[in-house]
Amino acid sequence: MKRVMLKVAYDGTNYHGWQLQPNVVTIESVLNETLSALFREEIRVIGASRTDTGVHALGNIAVFDTSAKIPAEKISYALNQRLPEDIRIQSSQEVASDFHPRHQNSKKTYVYQILNCAFPIPVYRLYSYFTYVKLDVEKMRQAASYLVGEHDFKSFCSTKTVAETTVRTIYDIGVERSGDMICVRITGSGFLYNMVRIIVGTLMEAGKGRIAPEYMTDILSACNREMAGPTLPACGLTLIGYEFE
Repeated sequence: MKRVMLKVAYDGTNYHGWQLQPNVVTIESVLNETLSALFREEIRVIGASRTDTGVHALGNIAVFDTSAKIPAEKISYALNQRLPEDIRIQSSQEVASDFHPRHQNSKKTYVYQILNCAFPIPVYRLYSYFTYVKLDVEKMRQAASYLVGEHDFKSFCSTKTVAETTVRTIYDIGVERSGDMICVRITGSGFLYNMVRIIVGTLMEAGKGRIAPEYMTDILSACNREMAGPTLPACGLTLIGYEFE
């Protein structure tokens, strides 16, 4: 028996998120079915991040155990011949038998894309959030700077969040514009339910001039979801990947 780690990229548009759910198709359910058919044994993957419905990924991580003799590094090739075209394995490798992706010290990076121009551009509709309101990127950067470090992010997560603690560490937030596209890149130790989408929604409020950048400190200290900005749609969010210590 060996444990194999997969780096998984997917377009989340047609899936109800990562995690198994009854009567709907998820990334996890497709991986389980495909792996079980390939190896002719019951396979259940363990995912590092349970991305929401409509969220995309370039490098989510999953592990599974198998008694198959095929070399771990060849499994990605076999899987990609069987998976739907909106899910692709970027790499596969053998890891220690006790390796668990959610129990490792790691850094996780997300990117949220905002299309900021007069009219929507159809080819970007599945991978960005559109707004015609002109955003001040410098004010968004200033607001983002107040979130770097270890804080209680209770104001920046869904009221449905179930977590032992709402304290998280953000290592870096970058806000860059390239043409009409604004990209918010966030790296942290971990993220609460809807945390990235709420953070970016709040940064947009600063970019619109509705709140001052320094107001982010008041939002943090309030520990009140109603103080922060809106939860942006899932389509603009992509999990870029993990760095394991």
